[in-house]
Amino acid sequence: MTESINPHSYVEVRALFRRRLADPPPGKIQLLVGPRQVGKTTLLLELAKAHPSRTLYASADTPESALLLLDEIQALPSWSSWLKARFDEMVRQHIPLHVVATGSSSLKVGSGARETMAGRFERHVLTHWDAAALAGLPGVSLAAAPERIVTHGGYPGAVAYWKDPARWQSYLRDAIIEPAIGRDILQLEAVRKPALLRQLFALAAAHPAEILSLEKIAGSLAEKGAHETIAHYLSLLEEAFLVVGLQKNSANEFRRRRSPPKLVALNNALLAGARSDPPPTTQSDPSRWGRWLENACLAYAWNAGQQVSYWREEPWEVDGVFEGEWGRWLVEVKSGRYAAHDLRGLTEAAAKFPGFRPVVLCDPGQEAPARAAGFQALGWQEYLRTGLRSLAP
Repeated sequence: MTESINPHSYVEVRALFRRRLADPPPGKIQLLVGPRQVGKTTLLLELAKAHPSRTLYASADTPESALLLLDEIQALPSWSSWLKARFDEMVRQHIPLHVVATGSSSLKVGSGARETMAGRFERHVLTHWDAAALAGLPGVSLAAAPERIVTHGGYPGAVAYWKDPARWQSYLRDAIIEPAIGRDILQLEAVRKPALLRQLFALAAAHPAEILSLEKIAGSLAEKGAHETIAHYLSLLEEAFLVVGLQKNSANEFRRRRSPPKLVALNNALLAGARSDPPPTTQSDPSRWGRWLENACLAYAWNAGQQVSYWREEPWEVDGVFEGEWGRWLVEVKSGRYAAHDLRGLTEAAAKFPGFRPVVLCDPGQEAPARAAGFQALGWQEYLRTGLRSLAP
């Protein structure tokens, strides 16, 4: 598997857990949350295989078992209170035991832990696979991985079905989307309008990387006056690692919260799973391809732990504003040919935010207009493999 710079990648999280489990027990409970089908169970089984003589793996479907590695902990009623009591007993009796638990949603894993287990746990995130992590799997080369991230997403279990489009899309719907919405959200949160939640997900998948006001969203869903409900459901979709509504970059918190969200699916496979037609290409549908490409670029940064927003002051707009370990960036994503006048929004934003570095993510061979305007440029394939590491000053 190719090296990933994503701290939430499978390789990095596995290495972190190995270090934690090498500490003298009992240490803090290790809570691992993340989307479905990204390798949480596989990671637990790897840990169990590495310590076969002193490891017990169990699922929450059998809560009566004594547990070391507990998978899908959110399925266990009152799990945080139960685990807190067992942990405190372990500490009192000096029981040399490590505990690792996983959950497919950060909904109750996060809130339950914060409410009842303060000081007793460390929380980690294993998020969607990026191009570097995907490369090396059977049938996926490092050169082809970025385009596959755009058209097919980053679920490792789906790779085996790529050559059978109907089966692949069925897998996405039945193994990922439906369980995430129908179980991870609906079973863990009192959702008054589950049909609205599903419709909101479908709308987000149909409008990747688009800025839609809550009024427009409500109108599209025939839910007038439901702005607060829609905003809340968007937050649930984010907690379930499905969709994030990016906020506008603004120093004014009120304006930032009142700004229309930019809808980004956190894995492009979700875009494909919500549709029946094939993924776009530059030839078949260049406009939709551009949206899918921008969505993949923004999702990659979010999954890698960057703070991601957008900037817009009519008539100017910048696709993404990144802050985090990568630095501070103004990011414009361009597919196909473009000219200097297509970068006016980036020019305006660069003047307004001198502490941010402007960069254009574009097709290879299309860097000249950006560089002529005084901006850095990077091929989107390279970006989806390494982030902005190659542009470090």
